[in-house]
Order: sequence, then C-alpha cells, then structure tokens
Amino acid sequence: MSDKFISIEAIAKRYPGADGATTTVFENLWLSMARGEFACVIGHSGCGKTTVLNILAGLDVPSEGAVIVDGQAISGTSLDRAVIFQSHALLPWRTVLGNVAYAVSSKWRSWDRAKVKAHAQTFIDLVGLTGSEHKRPSELSGGMKQRVGIARALSITPKMMLMDEPFSALDALTRGTLQDEVRRICLETGQTAFMITHDVDEAIYLADKIFLMTNGPGAVLAEVVENPLPRDRGRTDLHRHPLYYALRNHIIDFLVTRSKTFAAETPGHDPRNVPLVQIGKPGLTIASDAKPEPSRETSWPGQARA
Repeated sequence: MSDKFISIEAIAKRYPGADGATTTVFENLWLSMARGEFACVIGHSGCGKTTVLNILAGLDVPSEGAVIVDGQAISGTSLDRAVIFQSHALLPWRTVLGNVAYAVSSKWRSWDRAKVKAHAQTFIDLVGLTGSEHKRPSELSGGMKQRVGIARALSITPKMMLMDEPFSALDALTRGTLQDEVRRICLETGQTAFMITHDVDEAIYLADKIFLMTNGPGAVLAEVVENPLPRDRGRTDLHRHPLYYALRNHIIDFLVTRSKTFAAETPGHDPRNVPLVQIGKPGLTIASDAKPEPSRETSWPGQARA
C-alpha cells in the first residue's frame, strides 16, 4: 500500500506452558492498512485475532516485532486508539452522558464542564441516543449499551477504532442496525477501523479489506482479500451484486478447508508478501459461477458465521 497508516512488522506472540514448553500463537506476522480503510480479520478461535487487536490497542505487547501507527511505534495505550469490546464495558454508576463525557474529559483535561458536555452530546446524538442521556446502563438494552460504547469511542476523535466482535452478543435485527450505523459513521468521518469478526457477511458488508488467518497455534496471515463491491453498497442489494457470492464462497472455502491445510499446501508462503486476492480479476481461480442455495438468496449480513 502506498500509505501505511498502520504497519505491523514481524510480530510474534508466545506463551510459556506449564511443562516448560512454549506455545506460539503466531510469529513473523506482517500486516498493513491505509488511512481511512476498514479492515476485518477472520479466522477460527485460537489464531490470535484478539491478541493482534490488543497489541494494536497497547493492552498487550508482542514477543518480538513492532507495531507502527501514523509513523510512531506503539508503546502502550493511547487515546489515539479507541477500543470497542464485545461487552459494552460501561461504568454502571454513570449515565449515558456521564460515560461519554468521562472519555472526553480524559482526553481534553483543560476543557470546562460545559464544553465537555456539549462535545459528548454531539456523539450521543450521532448514534441515535438523544433523549437517553440521563439513563444508566441498567436502564438500557444491549444495543443501546453498544451505541454508548461507539459514541464514547468516537468522542475522543481517535486515529483508529479497534473493534473486537462488538455486535456478536446482539440479536440479528439490532446487530444489523448497528452495522449500518458504524458503516455510515466510518464513511462520513473517514475513520480507520480494525475489526475482529467471525461473521462472513458482516465482514463483506463493512470491510474494504478482509484478512484471512490460518488456524492456530502457529497461525499465519494467508491472504488479504480486497472487497470488490462498491464502497457505497447498501444492505438490501448487497447479495445482488454479481461478485457477492464469489467473494463469500472464497472466504467460506478458506475457513472450512484451506485454513486447516494452508501450511502443508503452501510451504513457500512469504509472510512479508502475502497475496492480495482480487475477486473477479483475470487469473484468479475461484468458484465464481457457484450458485447459492435458494434459501441464501434472501440472506442478509449477520447470518453466516465462521
């Protein structure tokens, strides 16, 4: 990429075992993203997806290698990198406004109370929680709690947003609604986003690029798949795009089969030169003419999971 806003360079993560042996989750991992890109990482449990996200967030450190964001090596947590976890992680004694304002005042300590409140209110309105400012988390639905988490993350105007399966615990309708909100906000603000997901359709709907990880331990980044669908894609016509099922089939084939056999079938894999897969481009052999089962014709993002 011409603009490596995020550059993960030869990182590894190893843990000592009880018997003195060392477990290597992944090693020699290279990954990069451009400013303003939305990337999703997909792979089976145990491949190190969340570990990579925690290293990006500064919540964990690699056993070796370096992570560079906007020209600076990560050396700990920073308000330049906002995290949205699977659980809402709200402060239960604070209101919606209080939770968002706490993040704002943490970044801009010199701001007075009125300015903090006004800034927080802007992002509460942005995620559709106007009128719920004085409710506490116990009074909110699961989807509303995640909206507060999104508002809190965006309120500190981070350089990048890190999301660890933030919608996985929600019902399908709420999940779809929040996917729409996150997609709209990222497109409007040019936010750089790095997201962990097991949901294939979620990745296709949200991501510009999809990183495919092989099974762990000893996982590697196998492919970077470029999303061929238009960036202004809508949910209702997503499955009608001529390359939608080609993309979907390629990812599912990887998860079902190639993620397990990749190491044996690709002995010369170069972690510094991971192939960029461009669905629909000449020379790529995939099941692009495969037809989905009739029931999938009415599927929508949020149904297919790894």
